[in-house]
Amino acid sequence: MFDSLAYALDVTLPISLIIGLGILLKRIGWISDEFAKSGSELVFNLTLPCLLFVSIATTNLTDHFPTFLMVFAGIVMTAAFGFFHFMAYGITNKLARGAFVQGACRGNMAIIGLALSVNAFGESALAIASMYLAVLVVPLNIFSILTLYYHQEKAPNVKEVARSVFTNPLAIAIFLAIIVALLPLQLPKLILDTGNYLAKMTLPLALLCVGATIRWQEFRSSKLLYWAISSKIVFIPVVATVLGFYLGLRDVQLGVLFMMTAAPTAAAAYPMVRSIGGDYHLTAAIIAGSTLMSIVSSTLGLFLLRELQWV
Repeated sequence: MFDSLAYALDVTLPISLIIGLGILLKRIGWISDEFAKSGSELVFNLTLPCLLFVSIATTNLTDHFPTFLMVFAGIVMTAAFGFFHFMAYGITNKLARGAFVQGACRGNMAIIGLALSVNAFGESALAIASMYLAVLVVPLNIFSILTLYYHQEKAPNVKEVARSVFTNPLAIAIFLAIIVALLPLQLPKLILDTGNYLAKMTLPLALLCVGATIRWQEFRSSKLLYWAISSKIVFIPVVATVLGFYLGLRDVQLGVLFMMTAAPTAAAAYPMVRSIGGDYHLTAAIIAGSTLMSIVSSTLGLFLLRELQWV
């Protein structure tokens, strides 16, 4: 038991400490709101696309593509969006409906999920986690946009949806990386080395910015807030992981599935709610609350997985 607990803490504590450092540096004035905003934009537009591109482009997709994991994860997340979409009809405040659904389903897989996967299972998890992102990042963005439009009772703008998806730097990097991986191309060492240097900036910078953007005043007493947080970091990962295990997923693939589904609500949910419409105060609170509480839930979940010898 103590070995499993030590393993879980070894994985989650470094991530937690960097997020905590971001909170501290913001509090003492070493990090400003402008730094957190610029840093997040740098991660989203440059360093994270580089990380995904290098990881996927240097992987033999025909030999190592985890087909069952990808199909299963796609079904789980589609079902989750559908389930919470219908649950949202019970919410009296229409502005809160879309924010609740997106907050409960759209995880910060590209930063915290990826960081925890690599920290838990090493470089062997990087390729699997990157392919997980490659498959799910576009449909999850589309589901989020459609959900927000639907609950605002606006007709989804096809051009806006298409523009949001096809100008997404992550989607572009993934698309180019898949082409390179499938073709008999050898990337020049200069490109790979440059990409790797930029990729190494991604997780520490992103986690510092996550900590710096947490606002304590956003933790207001709201049943809806805590229902969304519980759904994101407890309900969905538990259901996905248990089903995945009994359907045959094991070791690194099951671990990546847990880490990705247990990731807190994506920070990108906030600007999306503000631009399309909805309760962005609720969204900000879900992001902050799920980010802090996921530290405990991820540690406990990984401890249980190790204790049960599922990973």
